Amino acid sequence: MTATLVLAPEDAVPGSPTGETFLLGLPLVRRAALAAARAGFDRVYVLGGEPGGGSSREILEGVLEGSGARLVSREAVDLPPGRIVLLPDRIAASPAWLRSVREASVEPERVHRIGGGAIVETRDPAPLARALAGASRLSAVLSAWGSALPASATATAVEPPLEVRTAAELADAEDRLLQGLVKTQDGILTRLISRKISLAATRRLARTRITPNAMTLVCAALGLLGAWSFASPAPTRQIAGGVLFLLHSILDGCDGELARLKFQESRLGGVLDFWCDNIVHVAVFSAFAIAWTTATGESWPLLLGVLAVSSTILSAGFIYSYAMRPRKGGGPLLTTVSPKHRSRLAGVLDALARRDFIYFVMVLALFGKAYWFLAPVAIGTPVFFAALLVMAHGAGAARRTSPAQ
Repeated sequence: MTATLVLAPEDAVPGSPTGETFLLGLPLVRRAALAAARAGFDRVYVLGGEPGGGSSREILEGVLEGSGARLVSREAVDLPPGRIVLLPDRIAASPAWLRSVREASVEPERVHRIGGGAIVETRDPAPLARALAGASRLSAVLSAWGSALPASATATAVEPPLEVRTAAELADAEDRLLQGLVKTQDGILTRLISRKISLAATRRLARTRITPNAMTLVCAALGLLGAWSFASPAPTRQIAGGVLFLLHSILDGCDGELARLKFQESRLGGVLDFWCDNIVHVAVFSAFAIAWTTATGESWPLLLGVLAVSSTILSAGFIYSYAMRPRKGGGPLLTTVSPKHRSRLAGVLDALARRDFIYFVMVLALFGKAYWFLAPVAIGTPVFFAALLVMAHGAGAARRTSPAQ
């Protein structure tokens, strides 16, 4: 089913937000257009500006550049049969909400009102297209559509859109979009502490030109600086290393949050984030081994370091090859150690890969003994790598015995 989104301006009170108002780094109308593309809409039209140029049209064209949306004003619009959604251009829309609008069950050849907009599913969109060519405001389009098709007697089972009409609603829209960035797979401490801090930082970073990849590199630098501090057994250096390592972990959530918030996800960004994290972990585990050896005057901590570092590198290489390496047909970068074949073991490994362990490192650092964490790491990382091999073997066996194969 073809899905088309039409974004139209309303008669706004002077000084109130419009479709060109910025929300977390993007104009509202551009955010809605990008979110619609992610939600599976085939085309997006934006009503506004007058044909023949003018500053208003030029501004809107600049706002929509690269979004895939087409700016139209009192001109012929190609509306294909299927689902047509009309919404205010100043909504704070997420891909998930727009997907629910695209997939909602509606009675065909009826106008279904949804907040200040409408949903229509029709085989003959010509009357609706003529309405778009003859109007430039949302109210006029709704009136024309109401004359072309009868209104639905039943309400749609879709949450109304969040239309930003006031400064207070703009702040509420920020909160909603930021909360939508929280991952369900976050660990307890990450959810209760780290994510709250990273979201507060992302709220401010979104208004700047800092890119997700730049944020990844900043966090990697913090982690490597923490590793340098951990390399000394001096209590002050251990505490400084703990603070820097924790700060690295917390702010490392900002790159993904910025990418999802500003529709800047990329394969390069995912790979960069993955390998930067693992480089930091290798540096930190190496520093633990050096500090512990210095503190005891013995060489056995270096053996623990070799075991932890080699297992970390092997695990990272395996995960990249198994779950992240480019494959024909594309697909997600990395949401799990096993994106295609889920199992109980894969779920356990995903849980073990979470970052809540960094809070334990911070506690040890406060006592000047962060390097003690090398002992469980030297045991846990080889076990983790062995479990990855078992998981992959089980997934391969499942593929070979699957009837679909």
